[in-house]
Amino acid sequence: MQTHLVQWARERSAGLEADAILRRCVHCGFCTATCPTYQVLGDERDSPRGRIYLIKQVLEGAEPTAATQQHLDRCLTCRNCETTCPSGVQYGHLVDIGRAIVDERVQRRWPDRLRRWLLRRGLTSPLFAPAMRVGQSVRTLLPQALRRKVPARRDAGVLPDPERHARQVLLLTGCVQPAMMPSIDAATIRVLDAIGIGARMAPGAGCCGALSFHLDAQEDALQQMRANVDAWWPLLQDGAVEAIVINASGCGATVREYAHHLRHEPVYAARAAELADRIKDVAEIVAPHADRLAAQLGPAPRAAFHPPCTVQHWQGLRPLSERLLAELGFVLQPFGESHLCCGSAGAYSVLQPEISTRLRDRKLAEISRTEPEVIVSSNMGCIGHLQSGTEVPVRHWVEVVDERLSARPR
Repeated sequence: MQTHLVQWARERSAGLEADAILRRCVHCGFCTATCPTYQVLGDERDSPRGRIYLIKQVLEGAEPTAATQQHLDRCLTCRNCETTCPSGVQYGHLVDIGRAIVDERVQRRWPDRLRRWLLRRGLTSPLFAPAMRVGQSVRTLLPQALRRKVPARRDAGVLPDPERHARQVLLLTGCVQPAMMPSIDAATIRVLDAIGIGARMAPGAGCCGALSFHLDAQEDALQQMRANVDAWWPLLQDGAVEAIVINASGCGATVREYAHHLRHEPVYAARAAELADRIKDVAEIVAPHADRLAAQLGPAPRAAFHPPCTVQHWQGLRPLSERLLAELGFVLQPFGESHLCCGSAGAYSVLQPEISTRLRDRKLAEISRTEPEVIVSSNMGCIGHLQSGTEVPVRHWVEVVDERLSARPR
């Protein structure tokens, strides 16, 4: 694709990066076939190719409008298009650049600004956990729309002492998951304990930064990323831990890109690049010990595995995850359109509820045909979103493995 960037775009590193990405695009349109929003809306401007043209026009001097901003906002950033693209276009990075540039030039209406600010500040606030506990205690009394956003409380259970193992890893502290679904972290700790690995949190670490990054606060996100690097770096350098293990694939996808986001900061760029090889999805840590773990497990339920976009399109871990589940005894039920996003996408389900709900219902319709006893996934956002539309239990796969550890006859 030929480009003719205006002067201000050529003078910015982001503009030059966008130009390099745009030049790889041959506007073949393969991406439209796998774009969830195009499948639902049928508008070329709500496809990757259409959004690429919108960004190109802005970088070439066209004045962006609220409509430009809306079409970029509607992107789920699932990166399905990147999996499909024969030219290797890094659409995810391009849309990040495009959103930031458009947001500089188009002021959002105050209700939208307020909603985004509340999401960004509220979900990462120390007050979120007690507020969630209150919500869960009166969940049955809440209106249906709000009740769907408040998951039923799951008991975390008793945790083993991680210090009894020579092998040690860190878990991402996170921001929302410990309050909304603490059973996921607890199950992860017990499953890792069963294969001889101790897991603990790092003081000073927190939110991965994804929430702020996608809610118009990229500088705040970079500060959260720096804080995590500072918290993890000494423990990795002195050999106290061997890896950072992440059980929320949305966070994992973001942390793996710290080196990209911090590339202009000499100290953090080098550290983030070195950290990249130490970031592991929980499936990557468990997979080498699948035989040992399987021998400790009780029977497996009939399951459908929903692979989050951040597992299959961002990190390329879908084959490993499905192979691991099969080795652990799960009889997985294949279903149609498993490559498409479920509509969760972080805060997307709050900001774009209509599109999000249509994608959720489309996904659940495909899954329901297999009549699973449980739907398993590997990202808290997908789990909560899917659960809001079905009576079938939706769990993190590590929770189900943990339950099977407890159910094994002694």
